[in-house]
Amino acid sequence: MSETPSNFYTPDEELDLRGVICPYNFVKTKIKLESMAAGQLLLVHLDDGDPIRNVPRSVSDDGHDVLSQERAEQSYRVMIRKRLDE
Repeated sequence: MSETPSNFYTPDEELDLRGVICPYNFVKTKIKLESMAAGQLLLVHLDDGDPIRNVPRSVSDDGHDVLSQERAEQSYRVMIRKRLDE
């Protein structure tokens, strides 16, 4: 994973999942990625704890690229590039 800040990228879509518990935040992220074109960027806002530990790992396991992950106030901003092989 790159240390490039998420504001370096311009997301194609954004998903605010603050307040959404596991595993629903991953399910919502996965559904959103499925609706996007290969290579597009998704910015996801996640809470601390299980969401920030699990969602980036799970999308990476699904073959997507986690481009950045940074703290933003009481949450995290995660930039994801949809895998190119679809």
